[in-house]
Amino acid sequence: MARTWLSEEDSRLVAEAVAAAEANSAGEIVTIVTDRSDGYMDVALAWSLIVAFLALAVFSSFPGFVLGKIDWLLGSWRIEWTLREALTIALGLAVLKFAAMMLLQLIQPLKFWLIPPPIKSARVNDRAVEFFRVGAERRTTGRTGILIYLSMREHRAEIVADEAIASQVEPEVWGKAMEAMLGHIKDGRVGHGLAAAIGEVGKVLAAHVPRQADDVNELPDRPIEI
Repeated sequence: MARTWLSEEDSRLVAEAVAAAEANSAGEIVTIVTDRSDGYMDVALAWSLIVAFLALAVFSSFPGFVLGKIDWLLGSWRIEWTLREALTIALGLAVLKFAAMMLLQLIQPLKFWLIPPPIKSARVNDRAVEFFRVGAERRTTGRTGILIYLSMREHRAEIVADEAIASQVEPEVWGKAMEAMLGHIKDGRVGHGLAAAIGEVGKVLAAHVPRQADDVNELPDRPIEI
């Protein structure tokens, strides 16, 4: 079961920040917090295959040494291994190393430490865009939806904006919001971090898509936790 990152107080804090930001703009802010953006099974399999291949490489380079160690461990009087026995040992070692590496990656901190940063960033971005398309894109009258997405295990965040905002605001503008958010999150204050980012996003939205007289709240203010 995924960990819960937001308390009830955090959810209230975020909802209030969204309401305050939307009070001065036509923008609609959606916040999503998720434990992780992907299962990374392909990465786990890749590491396990690499470890298995390295075991085979070591065996093929130093067969006498490896077989000698096995003799010592088994307390065997064997003098010579047949080719079939040697191949069986090699296959057994590869399978053992593969299984051990898969089991080790059940330790979540180790698993996520082993994932290359570019892969984490790409998966988080893909999932943020996917959630935005489902939950916010073109769901507002003026296409003014914006998603603040936080993926906790990967230690990454994304801000995705709908067409009316993206066409006016360069991606670099959201850097201040990211900085404000991550400063709090590093200290374990997830709700405060989201609220700080929402405040900065609200300033940008107020400047580019000011609130209209007939503006209504079209998307939920409370954060969504997945």
